[in-house]
Amino acid sequence: MGYFTWIDKKIKKMHWYDISLIKLSTASAILLIAALWPPLASLEWYWYGLIFVVVTVPELYKFFH
Repeated sequence: MGYFTWIDKKIKKMHWYDISLIKLSTASAILLIAALWPPLASLEWYWYGLIFVVVTVPELYKFFH
């Protein structure tokens, strides 16, 4: 059994709120990294927007295609 097969089986056992908690913990980890490494938090706003678009567009394409 491969890694992704194992992950797929585990994810199917989760509820919607489990996925939400994973998202919240990821956001918290990113905020912790930003607090510990100040240059990350000092980027201009458009860099965060660019990162958002680059990460979101492929996922939206998969979702709607």
